[in-house]
Formats: sequence, structure tokens, C-alpha cells
Amino acid sequence: MIASGPRPVAPFSHAVEADGWVFVTGQMPTDPAAPDAPLPAGVEAQTRRVMDNLKLVLGGIGLGLEHVTMVRIYLSAFERDYAALNALWPSFFEAGKLPARTTIGVTALAVGALVEIDLVARRP
Repeated sequence: MIASGPRPVAPFSHAVEADGWVFVTGQMPTDPAAPDAPLPAGVEAQTRRVMDNLKLVLGGIGLGLEHVTMVRIYLSAFERDYAALNALWPSFFEAGKLPARTTIGVTALAVGALVEIDLVARRP
């Protein structure tokens, strides 16, 4: 658990490391400083908040987005939000160094979120 990380919405660890591989639990668009505050409006704002939360977790174990190898993105309104997500996505990573990615449409997410993202990173 990362002390400054978001409050978990279920019983799990923020991240687990095994042999240099780091598995980060899916993060929600909640504000770690105000976990009961309303979620940001729209998939773009929620994606930015989720990525900020993922950076908090990674930073808590001495890693950053540059160490990410694989990402899974879950969208509760896939057809509506997929294009907006794709337009925003490259801004989080160095040009030409995007991680592998799977994006999945789901019927619902915890806390009424539009997006949840989990990832795998590799410690150098």
C-alpha cells in the first residue's frame, strides 16, 4: 500500500512486485485528498485523474510511467468514449514509446466511474 495513494474501493494492495515485475491494481478517478468528492466530469478528466493516481502508486515504489510495459483500460461507455481516450492517450507517454494496451468495454465500474486502468511495469 502506498500511503499517499488513493483509498482502495475494495480489499486489495495498490501494487504487488514479483521478480522486478510490478502489477498495479486498477485505479479509479477518485481524488486521494478527497476520496468522497464527486468524480471529474467526462472521460478525459477521469482518465487524467486515473493516470495521476497510477503515477502516485508507481512513484511510491520508485517507478514512473516510463517503466510501464502493459496497460488494460476499462470503459463503461466504450462506443462513446473510445475515440476521446485514444486522442488523449499518447500525451501520457514519451513519443514513440507507448506501452502495449488492451481496452475493454464493461457494463459498469466501481464508484460509477467511466474509466479504470490497471498496468504492469518492469523495474530496471
